[in-house]
Amino acid sequence: MKVEKIRQALHAQPFRPFFIHLADGGRLPIMHEDFVALEPAGREIIVYLRNNTHQIIDVLMITRLEVGVRNGARKPRR
Repeated sequence: MKVEKIRQALHAQPFRPFFIHLADGGRLPIMHEDFVALEPAGREIIVYLRNNTHQIIDVLMITRLEVGVRNGARKPRR
């Protein structure tokens, strides 16, 4: 994953929550840009989780971003 794609998702206006999918099959929720710290060089990111823990992730281990719909709202039913 290119770090620029992560920066775009973090600074989108309006912000839309998203999931970071990892090479090991895991995924991390990003509910707000304040919960992520991106290393200046762009090699690692720190994701702060709701249970007062954090994960340090090598950007090269990110396989994709899954962006939510309308700031976390569910898709409309048909």
